[in-house]
Amino acid sequence: MNFRRSFLACVVALSGLLCASAFALDTPTGRPILTVSGAISKPNAGAVAKLDMKMIEALPQQTFTTRTPWYDKPVTFTGPLLADVVAAVGGKGSALSATAINDYTITIPMDDVNARKVIMARLIDGKPIPVREKGPLFVVYPFDSDAALRTSVFYERSIWQLKAMEVKP
Repeated sequence: MNFRRSFLACVVALSGLLCASAFALDTPTGRPILTVSGAISKPNAGAVAKLDMKMIEALPQQTFTTRTPWYDKPVTFTGPLLADVVAAVGGKGSALSATAINDYTITIPMDDVNARKVIMARLIDGKPIPVREKGPLFVVYPFDSDAALRTSVFYERSIWQLKAMEVKP
């Protein structure tokens, strides 16, 4: 019986190691466009996670159409849920500090990330978002899904030209 227990213990331990490595974050093959730091458990570049567009495209994609203060008609946004991006890097915390290319920074509560269908849009109306038009990444709330989202608080959290996020404990 001792041999059987030892063998099973080894199988369980080996399975854990294999599963852990199977869920490790890949290294970007293209130019990284998003860096995630802070309370993450799946870094791929030292203590941070760097993602290129292919890695972001590989995450489950969501699409919704909503009116915003920045466009004169409803716009269709496509990209991964912000929650899926945080999960991909093993993020656990109370908030995200999001930073744009121009160094604008805003805090997004993790409650928003988990409870609202916030996406990190990479497409507008089916097309990649150029930097000149708020891209390549744009955090967007589904404003038309809930009137409570149509306030300056949530508009300010909809950061465009996103370049970095820090998961705050």
